[in-house]
Amino acid sequence: MTTTTNSPAHHRQLGDQTWQTDAVCQSTEYNPVDPEIFFPEPDETAKIATAKALCRQCPVRRTCLDAALEGGDTDGIRGGLTEEERGPLHEKLANRLDYSRVNATIAGRDVHLTHTERRAVEHAAYRHGVSEQRLAWLLKVTEEHAKKRYREIRRAERNRTLNQPKETVLPPEVDGEHPVRDDFGTAA
Repeated sequence: MTTTTNSPAHHRQLGDQTWQTDAVCQSTEYNPVDPEIFFPEPDETAKIATAKALCRQCPVRRTCLDAALEGGDTDGIRGGLTEEERGPLHEKLANRLDYSRVNATIAGRDVHLTHTERRAVEHAAYRHGVSEQRLAWLLKVTEEHAKKRYREIRRAERNRTLNQPKETVLPPEVDGEHPVRDDFGTAA
């Protein structure tokens, strides 16, 4: 499982594309950028190097990469990575666990979450006593689903407690030594 934390975290909200106005790749009157450099053929190394150089200067590079991964965008250079470089990240995305995203969601932000992050939100909300109604609102699910998830978490917590090994209690010491048991389990 991939775990990341970034501070300060500025995660885009679901459907938010406003970050693109701050992107270096946006062509302006004073900064003309040819969008074709971000969609090079695999053998066009000069275009790839130019696009990556622009991405390294970009203040929203991480957001761009997140948007590409979360949206399943496999074309072109996004967030400073080529299609091939993003491939393994696409495969690992469902297991990403970024606690800054979890915390942002608990705080009420509408942040895109992976499956693993959604589970972490559920556990954090349960531990912090967040109501089922609030959890339903945070995760955009029905209250019935939130109740079901809390029941599953309670059951898992209970089973974890039941499956804990019990401490073995030694018999009281006699003259500074514990009595020895013979092969039949009786005190010698």
